[in-house]
Amino acid sequence: MRYLTIALSKGRLTDLSVELFEAVGIDCSELKNSSRRLILMDEKNKIKFFLAKPSDVPTYVEYGAADLGIVGKDTLLEEGRHLYEVLNLGFAACRMVVAGPKEYEGKLDQLNNKRVATKYPKIAREYFEHKRKESIEVIKLNGSIELAPLVGLSEVIVDLVESGRTLKENGLVVLDEIADISARMVVNRVSMKMESQRINKIIDGARKELEKR
Repeated sequence: MRYLTIALSKGRLTDLSVELFEAVGIDCSELKNSSRRLILMDEKNKIKFFLAKPSDVPTYVEYGAADLGIVGKDTLLEEGRHLYEVLNLGFAACRMVVAGPKEYEGKLDQLNNKRVATKYPKIAREYFEHKRKESIEVIKLNGSIELAPLVGLSEVIVDLVESGRTLKENGLVVLDEIADISARMVVNRVSMKMESQRINKIIDGARKELEKR
């Protein structure tokens, strides 16, 4: 029996993913012990884990380097990879929004030649150009997106919002909602056919565990 490989997102999703996998009977003890090893094992269930930057997880899964992965819906929307999204895990929930100064509330349609600052250029462009039928200039940033409208770099931003506290503290408001975001389980398309029994056992176990919560 070959090993199933699971790619997990580094950061806030790691502990939540480990908790879920342990609940379905997968041994994550090596994952929980601090180690510099890149590949971690559950020998009993013939499962290998590795941690990756969230934006890389869909790539590993699409190309078959990982059979399964756990990653945020925001990353899936931005990366646009060919894989199966099999389960909404519900945790790490937030929203992808358009935000800007309060004076733009209800006036988003009236802004001409919009400059939009974001870490998510694909999501921003698809939202404005396809849904709102507006052309925009996308400004890609990697740091605090909220800063952009405050210093005149952009009129609005597209970003993730959890509580909205950071927006409020900087005099910004949500102008429109693009999508609900949470962690998702994804599967490689070929793996789903070749290892359907083992993969479906993990999916079904995770689904039942989530239903209890």
